[in-house]
Amino acid sequence: MATTLLVLAALATGLYAGFMFAFAVGVMPGLKLLTDEQFVAAMRRINEKVPGPWFLLVFLGSALLPAAALVVPVRGRTDTALWLLAVGLVCAVLSHLVTIAGNIPLNSALAAATGQEAGAVRAAFEARWNRLHLVRSFLSTAAFALVVGSATA
Repeated sequence: MATTLLVLAALATGLYAGFMFAFAVGVMPGLKLLTDEQFVAAMRRINEKVPGPWFLLVFLGSALLPAAALVVPVRGRTDTALWLLAVGLVCAVLSHLVTIAGNIPLNSALAAATGQEAGAVRAAFEARWNRLHLVRSFLSTAAFALVVGSATA
């Protein structure tokens, strides 16, 4: 059971970190090349589709599975493995807090900004969203590395 939870925790944190990486290096640089109107429309469509069931499974799993792996007793688990997993969980939770407190409110403001000039809407959204995304990308990658590291410690 403990090994299965750790494998699932590594899978979920890895998928989430990969999703954040793909957005940082592919999606957002591609969207940057669009006109203001195209950018706003594209981000609105993306924000409608991302919180689907598969994403939510990975999003929730990337925090819940490391937590479950941490609380399940494991005979012979080293203190180092325990600490790596605990810090990985903290990174995953912090990444989610950035998403919930930062990126989601910006997504909601973007969706609600109907009838406004697209350039102003984009200016209020893009740079702030990208900065927050960079933070959560770093945290989710650290979570993945720490969870995997805990499996080998």
